[in-house]
Amino acid sequence: MSKESKEKLIQRYKRGERINHWVVALCFVLLAVSGLAFFYPAFFWLTGIFGTPQLARILHPFIGVVMFVGFFIQFFRYWKYNFLDKEDIKWMKSVKTVLKGHEVGDVGKYNGGQKGMFWLMTGCMVVLLVTGLISWRAYFAEYFPIPVIRLALLFHAWAALVLIAGIIVHVYAALWVKGTIRAMVEGVVTQAWAKKHHPRWYREMMEKNRAHSEKD
Repeated sequence: MSKESKEKLIQRYKRGERINHWVVALCFVLLAVSGLAFFYPAFFWLTGIFGTPQLARILHPFIGVVMFVGFFIQFFRYWKYNFLDKEDIKWMKSVKTVLKGHEVGDVGKYNGGQKGMFWLMTGCMVVLLVTGLISWRAYFAEYFPIPVIRLALLFHAWAALVLIAGIIVHVYAALWVKGTIRAMVEGVVTQAWAKKHHPRWYREMMEKNRAHSEKD
């Protein structure tokens, strides 16, 4: 019997959730590449990924709309799990301990760092959407004066840089905590992983599974 077959697994994400996540992730990469090319001349060569600079400029806002829609599907799925509580504050105050591999607090489905990232990304997405629409020359820019468009572009760039930095941390954390990537690729985690990193969520899932078993 293989090691994988002996593992006791818990479903963390359904297929639809995982597909939605990777669509948003792909959109983010394309937007980050084209956005950096537009704002920084040294990266202008990156527009070649889209074929031509003109095509990159045309596609950028449309991809942005797709990412926004995808992200807010996630938002309405997960917002109720992302309110901070005292256990999250305890986790945040002990980040150094967590980085050493020792979990702190009775963590639910998401820890304090994940919740903070969730709200940071939400704020950045809202700013990017509003400023992106204002500066979308083909459709909306004509309705705004030039000073407003310039400010919109400035805030758009700032929000994008903050989001890029946040995503780098997000990816690093996913790689750092073994088993996290599997959750978003296969949709499952081991019971041992859940019990260690998200003990309150682990207990909730075990209780839910017991209730289903008794009902069957």
